Amino acid sequence: MRILITNDDGLNAAQLPNLIRWARKLGEVTAFVPKFEQSGKSHSFEIRKPFEAKQVALAPDITVWSVDSTPADCVRFAVLGLGQKFDLVISGVNRGYNMGADIMYSGTVAAASEGVNLGMQAISLSTCPENYDHATEELDRVWAFIQEHRLLEKGDFYNINVPPQPRGFRITRQGGPYFSDKFQPIGNDLYKPTGFAIWEDSQDDTLDTDATIHGYITVTPMTINRTHPELYRRLQEICV
Repeated sequence: MRILITNDDGLNAAQLPNLIRWARKLGEVTAFVPKFEQSGKSHSFEIRKPFEAKQVALAPDITVWSVDSTPADCVRFAVLGLGQKFDLVISGVNRGYNMGADIMYSGTVAAASEGVNLGMQAISLSTCPENYDHATEELDRVWAFIQEHRLLEKGDFYNINVPPQPRGFRITRQGGPYFSDKFQPIGNDLYKPTGFAIWEDSQDDTLDTDATIHGYITVTPMTINRTHPELYRRLQEICV
């Protein structure tokens, strides 16, 4: 299996070397990551300006491509720019949960969805900042769950959140908003966004937000198709 590793925390993300070393147990690994942190960039990519992309030594045993653009562009450059082919994209491990409605802002999830858009299977991985240093310790357990239940035979794209000391797994659906922002004026016409949690516990562990906070590793099947299926069926009669 050929694996593309990427993230949105950038080349200096502390857990990137650990993720690469872990993924080598699964197959041949190549990493394409943003030169700088790209959190919250969602699915943006460059269409006009040139950007730097070069191989750099991340550690004595690890060479990666540093891409001075967004996470989605990392995947696009690997496939469309270099013509490389991969079976699986693993995006993460993100330092901060990607769940609920906030998934739409995530560069981590967007990089995985770009992989699916380009014909690959993909997994996005996230954890809370407090668990970041230990997140890769759970990856054997996560992969065993994926293999046991043949998830990649059943779907192409999963978003996974790993809490500290997880109590088990839950297959979940996307919940509602988790964070919002205040914009604090700091002078000279500048405003600083400050995030704060707005999640309210509905005690529904079918939601990725609730189940993750309740201590479960959440596995959410995703799709890149944004068509509203029920409404599409209802509106078909308009043009009959």
